[in-house]
Amino acid sequence: MTRLTPLLLAAAVLTTSVRAQFGVPAGATAAPSTTASLVSEARTIAPGKPFTLGLQLQHPAGWHSYYLNSGGIENSPAIEWQLPAGFSAGPVQWPTPSLKDGYSGKSFIYTGSPVMLVDIVAPASLETGTNVTLTAKATWQICSDLCLNETQDFTLRLPVAATAAADPAQAGLFAQARRKIPMANTAWSVTAQAADGTFLLRLRPRAGGTPAQVPPLDFIPNEKFLKPLSDAGTVARDGAGWVLTLQRNPVDIFNKPIPPGKTLSGILLGGTAGDPDAAAILIPETRIAAAPVPPLAFSRLLRILGGMLLGGLILNLMPCVFPVIGLKIMGFVQQAGDDRRKIIGHGLLFTLGVLVSFGVLSGILFAGRLAADIGWGYQLQSPWVVMALMLLMFGLALNMFGLFELGTSATALGGQLQSKHGLAGAFLSGVLATVVATPCSGPFLGAAIGAAIALPTVAFFAAFAAMAIGLALPYLVLSAFPGLLRLLPRPGAWMESFKQAMSFLLFATAGYLLWVYAGQIGLENMLGPIFGLSLVAMAGWIYGRWCLPHRTRATRATALTLALALAVGGVLLAMPPKPHALQWEPWSQARADELLDEDRPVFIDFTAQWCLTCQLNKQRAYTPAVIALMKAKNIAALKADKTRPDPAIEAKLREYGRTAIPVNVLLVPGKPPILTPEILSATYLTDLFTREVPAAAEVNPNK
Repeated sequence: MTRLTPLLLAAAVLTTSVRAQFGVPAGATAAPSTTASLVSEARTIAPGKPFTLGLQLQHPAGWHSYYLNSGGIENSPAIEWQLPAGFSAGPVQWPTPSLKDGYSGKSFIYTGSPVMLVDIVAPASLETGTNVTLTAKATWQICSDLCLNETQDFTLRLPVAATAAADPAQAGLFAQARRKIPMANTAWSVTAQAADGTFLLRLRPRAGGTPAQVPPLDFIPNEKFLKPLSDAGTVARDGAGWVLTLQRNPVDIFNKPIPPGKTLSGILLGGTAGDPDAAAILIPETRIAAAPVPPLAFSRLLRILGGMLLGGLILNLMPCVFPVIGLKIMGFVQQAGDDRRKIIGHGLLFTLGVLVSFGVLSGILFAGRLAADIGWGYQLQSPWVVMALMLLMFGLALNMFGLFELGTSATALGGQLQSKHGLAGAFLSGVLATVVATPCSGPFLGAAIGAAIALPTVAFFAAFAAMAIGLALPYLVLSAFPGLLRLLPRPGAWMESFKQAMSFLLFATAGYLLWVYAGQIGLENMLGPIFGLSLVAMAGWIYGRWCLPHRTRATRATALTLALALAVGGVLLAMPPKPHALQWEPWSQARADELLDEDRPVFIDFTAQWCLTCQLNKQRAYTPAVIALMKAKNIAALKADKTRPDPAIEAKLREYGRTAIPVNVLLVPGKPPILTPEILSATYLTDLFTREVPAAAEVNPNK
């Protein structure tokens, strides 16, 4: 079960006693509905002049609707206008909402009778003495212990006169509605900045403004990736103004990532001493500046450079690099005779080749960082990136452990280059040394990327230059003092042991990435990746055992084909699963009737993204065994999705005596509809399908 399941279980338990989201049983009293009206502030309208309409929602007691940003996955009110030619409608003017604690944090709600104002502009060509008809369709969602989608169509008929006239009967309604709309921001100069996973909203008094002496009470964001100030945020003095630290809202209630935006806006709740509810100020859309690069302490930079230098030095101990050192230095000596200056010159050019190669590699990495405009850690939010890194680290670990070998041909080429003459040969040897070291650099290059990816530009390239110098340093020192060659240990079995010991660092890295991956795709989906890693290991074993020079060509070809097939199969098994293994068709009455006419049983799930119990059912009821049984019984799965309002779905629910979801219905040809309990389990569905649905061959023996 995923990390979401405990939350869904808790929600289901909390709502059981009040039938929350379980629908209203047949014969029970339906939930109360909102009384909605569309009213005009103007009794008559004039050509070219704006006028204001108000959508008033009179909620039943104990129910509420939502602000522009609901704070969760609930639906906010929306108005779809059908206006005569030349008319235009402005945006909804949202009243200041109240805050309510919900399952996933703060919700922003309206209780009582909220009024949403919309300004309409009439065309200048409008003819006086006529009447115009305005139509609109409003949709909204109300919630209490359950949530209901509601909709209503409105028609307004207004006369056109030379001068607009207000309707005195509506003056109080509109005056009160305007008092609840946040004021335009005239007091504060506003800036926003990202800051290490949080966002800073800075408020400074405008010229001539009077600084507020009490801190802001709250900030209600319009963007879902932000939490309100009252949800773990802080406020502090910033000179004559204030700085609000707003927490990031990284995932929704379904654990789906909420991508951060580049702007923020919302409502600032402020006040003065003795009157804390005096002001609600509309903060307009403000661009979020990137977080400044913090100054890098010199001591930390030295530690990073030292670690990179050590990593480059250790690369020389790899079996694919170490044997070349002595050969290469002896080649320098032979090419330069006994002229020490020429030997040192060859060593310097070799070092230059290594530096240039690392410069190219780090440049490619830096370009990727600029293109992504994010740090390394954010890349790990993608399960595809985590999967690829996990498989790469696991494959490199198998290689270093000795299951198969990579880089042997490059090592042989490195040995051949020792016979090359001239300065160009020394430079190319440095380039090749970098290429040869790459298959062995996993533990150190991975750590280098993690440490250097977020460094400032100069420090970034300096870190990789330090690693390059570490790789080239033995060659440079031995070029200056070739007599030290006799002190080098002889290549031997110790090198293989050292390489295998280093492989455990990569196995640990792969294990860490597997843990991250499990958190992203859910523990119940981890069998595929585990088997996938096993197939990758088997592919490496076959490649390392049978794709060897002493094997026959047919053996090598067969082994390579089998290894590739297993590796590809492992990757496919390790891929992130689809959202759900059961393939649902969109519900429509016509499609259900068509399937029943074919003597095919139909299972309908009336669901919605915002329905917590619906998500619980999906997590625990549709196991692979249940899905296999549905396929064996030839049961068609139809999803009636209420995430957005659908009159046909609402009508069908009323036909079944239900008004809220979840509702699941099994239709079997020749039998009355069977409504399931609200909370499903795999055991219940297995018993239901086994008992009520005949075998596929018995449904229609002529098919």
